[in-house]
Formats: sequence, structure tokens, C-alpha cells
Amino acid sequence: MGKIIFILGGARSGKSSFAIKLAEKEKNILFAATAKPSDSEMKERIEKHKKSRPKNFKTVEIKEGLSEIFRANFNTAIIDCLTIFVAGKMMRGNSEQQILEEIKKFLTEIKNKKIIIVSNEVGGGIVPKNKLARKFRDVLGDVNKMISKLSDKVYLMTAGIPILIKGRKND
Repeated sequence: MGKIIFILGGARSGKSSFAIKLAEKEKNILFAATAKPSDSEMKERIEKHKKSRPKNFKTVEIKEGLSEIFRANFNTAIIDCLTIFVAGKMMRGNSEQQILEEIKKFLTEIKNKKIIIVSNEVGGGIVPKNKLARKFRDVLGDVNKMISKLSDKVYLMTAGIPILIKGRKND
């Protein structure tokens, strides 16, 4: 299996910038974007995000599944972010079991690749008031646990500071 680096944190904590920093020194980098422009504000965010990436990054937009990245040739990939990916799957009617199975399948397909995966840590807040929000928090929490278990390194971002919570710094 390839090397997995998992970056968790709250909104605007610096996850994406840190992922880019980790990948910049690599060659043949793929940036797998999961966000879709649903309104003008989201379009603006996506454009700003695109402009922040180095020019040598190859970008693919994930339409259906994470395994789409394997259609491209790369040595290192950034998947940004699982939060949006899982939310999209849920909004399209995928069950928790279907989402977890897809993540499991994806993780078995990683061979000789370095994958940097970005996700939000959603378990630190209050219990959401509505059922869909609670379900989303639960599903993303399960996905995050599954990925962190198989990751070589896990970072928690807070206020732009990466805190290594699994793995060794110089590996």
C-alpha cells in the first residue's frame, strides 16, 4: 500500500494550505477537488482555491467516486476534501454503508502512491439539532476513523498550526 497522510481540522484551520505545502516538493502532483459550485459564493471560493495551487499541480474534479483519481498518472495526490465528498454522497441518497464501502475500496486501491487526504473534524462541537446533520456528523466521523487507522501520519490543524497526532515527524 502507498503512503497515506491524513489532515484533519476545523473550517479555515489551514488544512488545504498545509496539504499543498507537503506536496509541493514532490513531482507529478494531482489535486483531486471534491467541491461543486452550487451558488455564486461557492463558485468564488472554488476559484480562489484554484488560484492558490501551484501551477504544476494537475487538477481533476471528482464527479462520482474517489477511485477516479487512478485514471490520471501521478506520484502524489491531494484529495480535498472528504467533508464535501461525503456530504455530496449523502445528498445524492447514498447510505452510510455505501459510503463506507466506497472508502474501503478506495483505500485498497492505493499502491505505490502518496495520498494526502483532507477532511474536517466534526466531532468537537455540539450535537446537531436536526437528524440529517447528526447523520452527516456520524458518517464523516466513521470515515475519518477508517482513514486515520490506515494512515501513516495524521495531522490535526488548529489555527494554521499542524499537530502530528499519529506517525513520526521525519518519516
